[in-house]
Amino acid sequence: MNSLQKYGGFWRVLYVVFLGQLTSFSMALMSFNSSLSANLGVNAPFTLAFFSYLTLTLVFGGILLYRGQKLQISWYWYVLLAFVDVQGSYLVNKAYQFSSITSVTILDCWTVVWVIILTWLFLGTKYSIWQFFGAALCVTGLCLVLLSDSGVGGGGGSKPILGDILVIAGTCFFAASNVGEEFCVKKVGRIEVITMLGVFGMLLSVVEMAIFERKNLESVSWSPEVILTFAGYGIAGFMFSSLTPLVLQASGATLFNLSLLTADMWAVVIRVLLYHQKVDWLYYVSFLLVGIGLVVYSKTEKYSNELPELENGDADQLNRLLPEEAVRV
Repeated sequence: MNSLQKYGGFWRVLYVVFLGQLTSFSMALMSFNSSLSANLGVNAPFTLAFFSYLTLTLVFGGILLYRGQKLQISWYWYVLLAFVDVQGSYLVNKAYQFSSITSVTILDCWTVVWVIILTWLFLGTKYSIWQFFGAALCVTGLCLVLLSDSGVGGGGGSKPILGDILVIAGTCFFAASNVGEEFCVKKVGRIEVITMLGVFGMLLSVVEMAIFERKNLESVSWSPEVILTFAGYGIAGFMFSSLTPLVLQASGATLFNLSLLTADMWAVVIRVLLYHQKVDWLYYVSFLLVGIGLVVYSKTEKYSNELPELENGDADQLNRLLPEEAVRV
């Protein structure tokens, strides 16, 4: 039975929105630890990602080994999925060195656009006018936050054009990763997908750390604060990657990315609690608009368009959707 079939009406919508906001909050924690790391003089985005993938490998890899379960999708598909996930994270984080936070955040919203296009082309997802309306409300709410922020520190950057190009490239990778993960998790379940994403993400991170970050790591002044930021990022990344397949399986990549638009707002909550900063009234209006948009989108979502679940012992559905050599049953 599909995980959402147990829910109906209001409770189903509440379940989906709640999962999305937990994921969004964990993403805000990742951003918070990443910013702390940068403030401490550490420039090692691949290393931060490594700890996130390591926790996934240890926890979910142990579950997969305990089950003695064979892979239902060949390993090279997971290598591709991990590759685009690692590169997307790196490109967006790297963009902050060249462009303003306002520009990066605005352009990062393009992930939603790419996801809608990719799910329509490759997964056959159909969207109603109400879903587009809900998505528009979410983006409008985020724009209010950016409008408020722009009065304080918007614009600028050492190489804004380069930064914008990096963000756009990063959103393409993120969208491909989300859609690929949605496809896989609806076919074989989240344990296998998370485990393989963790294993190959960890290996790819190690390779790119050795190539691009070795000198940066050698120059790091290791302290308890620096170690805590890496640990905090790893835990937050574990939460994010563990919850992501649940949202993708329950609803899809589009609602998942719409939910992530509130990550900036959760980051504001963190800043208020830890740094006692005041927030503009637009933040509250923005949060309300995004919340309404998420409810509208998830309430009108057509779950009949979801990919069918793979039944026990029935591999025909998966064989029809993937190349023959890519599926092991």
